[in-house]
Amino acid sequence: MAFSGKCMFKFLKKITSPFTKIGSHLGQKLRTLFSKTIDESAYEELEKLFYEADLGATLSAELVEKVRSLLRKNADMPTDQILQAIRTEILNFFTTPTPIELQTPHVILIVGVNGSGKTTSLAKLASHYRKSGKKVLIAAGDTFRAASVEQLERWSKKIGADLIKSQPNSDPSAVAFDALAAAKARGAEIVLIDTAGRLQTKTELMHELAKIRRICDKQIPGAPHETLLVLDATVGQNALDQAEAFHNFTPLSGIVLTKLDGSAKGGIAVAIQKQFSIPIIWAGTGEGAEDLQPFDPTSFVDALLNLES
Repeated sequence: MAFSGKCMFKFLKKITSPFTKIGSHLGQKLRTLFSKTIDESAYEELEKLFYEADLGATLSAELVEKVRSLLRKNADMPTDQILQAIRTEILNFFTTPTPIELQTPHVILIVGVNGSGKTTSLAKLASHYRKSGKKVLIAAGDTFRAASVEQLERWSKKIGADLIKSQPNSDPSAVAFDALAAAKARGAEIVLIDTAGRLQTKTELMHELAKIRRICDKQIPGAPHETLLVLDATVGQNALDQAEAFHNFTPLSGIVLTKLDGSAKGGIAVAIQKQFSIPIIWAGTGEGAEDLQPFDPTSFVDALLNLES
């Protein structure tokens, strides 16, 4: 994904800074490990390092086998070459997003669990589309959490987007229905639908999410055109469970990875790509409207391994 010079600098600063400590520590530990004689205990330590970086047990084991294979062929391979081989292997897991042709209106359904940054990410996306000149309408579909509606009210006024809301605890599907009807009447180009932060273990709530999708399709055939899952990068392997559950009930077109400015270890992004091949579209690195940037796998992996591009 291409960036302008100024945008690229800001993005790299945002995406790299959270990994200054973690990425540096991982890279340093890998370099230290590869500078010694590589025996079975070293491979065990390597697997542990990968696992601690949130790559998951299966992927960690696979990467260790990749390194084993390399060193069998060339026991004296320089550390930088080993790291570059790991980098290449990891980058191969990332899925390139399919170019999206915007419909009118273009409907984007935002899903995720409570605390993932879902509502904030929706607001940032709304800001992004408003800055690109689009007429945006927001549907406050998280009717079970008053704070969510209030948050979107503030954002909609700030960025100049229309907002459709309803009474607390009302039917979220009805909000989606009203929002799409309003979008067609007002000529909105982008519709962003918020949903309740439903736990992936709550089957009845997941069925409700499927109902929202059906309502969207009845109002606008083919809608929603995108379904984005917002994942907190700090939750580690639990993110895999979330992705699987949501994907089963509502096929996901992409992922928004948030809280990369916090304590995220980052490897979960790789594990998700390996297991589900759902492209990561956006990266959240802060609370401001500008702190949501297109996700660039190369910059991300370089930050994770503390490598220079």
